[in-house]
Amino acid sequence: MEFTRAELSILKKLKSPEQIQGFLDNEIAYNKEPSGPTCRSPRYVLQDRLAHCAEGAFFAAAALRLQGHPPLIIDLEAVRDDDHLLSVFKEDGHWGAIAKSNYAGLRFREPVYRTIRELVMSYYEHYYNLKGEKTLRAYSTRPVNLKRFDHLGWMTSEEDLWVLCEHLCVVPHSRVMTLPMERKRRKMDRRSYEAGMTGLVKG
Repeated sequence: MEFTRAELSILKKLKSPEQIQGFLDNEIAYNKEPSGPTCRSPRYVLQDRLAHCAEGAFFAAAALRLQGHPPLIIDLEAVRDDDHLLSVFKEDGHWGAIAKSNYAGLRFREPVYRTIRELVMSYYEHYYNLKGEKTLRAYSTRPVNLKRFDHLGWMTSEEDLWVLCEHLCVVPHSRVMTLPMERKRRKMDRRSYEAGMTGLVKG
């Protein structure tokens, strides 16, 4: 199943990664899953104008694909917190990212990072739980190309995309720090904590 002409007319107006991020920020509400967990396809994100981080990342990957980028995803793994997904892209040999998040600091990254690790580490100081603990611990070592799931019609599927999420959980991950470093971690300072909560959707 493919996107309809009406759906494509919206997606093709998003002509840059920045425009995709702006659409996610301004046109797509944050999905607090009031009726239970969901993992909807880009089609239904567009239809319902609602997405959490996984749904937003898959939507961004589909939109980037229409711009000629491969649909690549990186999984950020956390402790005492939710994982976070990034839709990543490359420009002039450098990595950037698009993301949907309830936290202000976990969204867009300009394509200025030489490696995936550099890109991932830019999220470290902004990735924290409600107790103010910095929770990022690992990331999928290589981007996952969602083209491998084309046989499932992931961009327009009527079924939830749990198989994609399950795959992202089991691919090889790299730690962001050693265990001795982890034991010395510091909590967020109050101003940074509050800044990251700007625009938080409560539910």
